[in-house]
Amino acid sequence: MTRYIRRAAALCLLLLAALLVNAGRVMVVEAGSLNDDPANRRIAIGRYAQPRGEIVVDGKPVTGSRDSGQQLRWERTYRQGPLYAPLTGYASQTYGTTLVEDAEDAVLAGTEPMLAPLPLLNGLTRGREPGGDVLTTIRGPMQEIAFRGLGGKRGAVVAVEPATGRILALVSSPSYDPGVLSGTGPGVAGAWRRLNSSPSRPMLNRALRQTYPPGSTFKIVTAAAALDAGVVRDVDAPTDTPDPFVLPGTRQVLPNEAKGCGDASLAYALQWSCNTVMAGLGVEVGLTGMVDAVERFGFNDPALRVPSWVARSTFDREMSTDQLALSSIGQFDTTATPLQMAMVAAAVANNGEIARPHLVDRTTTSGGATVERTARRSYRQAMNPSTALRLQELMVRAVEEGTGTNAAIPGARVGGKTGTAQHGFGNTGTPYAWFIAWAQGEDSARPAVAVAVVVEDAEASRTDISGGGSAAPLAKAVMEEALRLETEGRG
Repeated sequence: MTRYIRRAAALCLLLLAALLVNAGRVMVVEAGSLNDDPANRRIAIGRYAQPRGEIVVDGKPVTGSRDSGQQLRWERTYRQGPLYAPLTGYASQTYGTTLVEDAEDAVLAGTEPMLAPLPLLNGLTRGREPGGDVLTTIRGPMQEIAFRGLGGKRGAVVAVEPATGRILALVSSPSYDPGVLSGTGPGVAGAWRRLNSSPSRPMLNRALRQTYPPGSTFKIVTAAAALDAGVVRDVDAPTDTPDPFVLPGTRQVLPNEAKGCGDASLAYALQWSCNTVMAGLGVEVGLTGMVDAVERFGFNDPALRVPSWVARSTFDREMSTDQLALSSIGQFDTTATPLQMAMVAAAVANNGEIARPHLVDRTTTSGGATVERTARRSYRQAMNPSTALRLQELMVRAVEEGTGTNAAIPGARVGGKTGTAQHGFGNTGTPYAWFIAWAQGEDSARPAVAVAVVVEDAEASRTDISGGGSAAPLAKAVMEEALRLETEGRG
């Protein structure tokens, strides 16, 4: 009898060990997949059981949380939602997260281990702290001026601080209120359908994720390539570029809007935006040289994050000589985001170096203790410092005496470049108006801001829309506010 009892006890111990092993397997090996299983309702309930942390602009939150009284308790709210949507994105119980809400989700949701007093222990126990805050680099007054300036027209504005890479304004228009997507139910689903089916595409982040032909603003990149390569040594010397200019290997004539472009100097070509001179210089630099130059500015980089992902700006690595000529003036297949073109202006302003652009200054606990601060980092050395200094002079000349006079600011040094980008089949689409620029206060040691503006105005006629007329005044207003804030900060 005792023998059978011992056998039964051994079997029970074996079964108990098997249960413990299986429990350990579930908790350690399968925990991740179970947590990620969409059918696991506990995860969603836990996620929305407490308010999210805040996204902050100029020391004030632009987000909030509302107690819905439902099983998924706390819903996201947005203050001035359309104004800051290109920055915040949305945090939806139905459709997930985007932009900063997504990139900093762990901090905002309270799952980031570094929010805890004992981070290692918190990571082992999968604990959830009160949501932390994300302090952005955006300056509210500049954001508002850019948003009002676009006035609902399709387009974007990006302003950066050249020396640090801090993004000071990030506007995409038309915009939307992310709060309509926060919860669940038919209302949220209906809002999602309306926003996604709208012809104006308000949920498209035109500043970061829409690429456009950059048109003549790209001539700054080509000029940098020509100067760095030694193709141009004297910016005021005539170039051997006829007008009319026939694209190599074709019978197609490249036109100029400006007069006096035949054999014009690089200085004159940038001042009055001569297509022929810049296309000819791109051909002289050659495909390999141009690709190397544009990639130093960040073109063809698929890995840029701010911390949200940014669409890749493109310059073809393989093309014929006539295609290279067109690409060198921002046409053919060349495309750029507004952020990329703001980086081009910033490179000139910052003596050839591009500081890595970023939207998040630092993250904190709910009590305000810093979790992580974004350090200044170099992104690219886009050109030689001497080249940048010469381009600064030429961009200033374009504003003072050329196509960019609408961006001039009394008492400040401003450099700019206009662009009118053709697009559509046979270039029949309404041109996009571009303007890139930088501004330096008279009492400042370095430029305070670099900006890119693009306006895609389907209501304007081809003769009414241009970088100098449509985009430059808006760039001026944003730069003026940046200079005012800089002066105020010194006071």
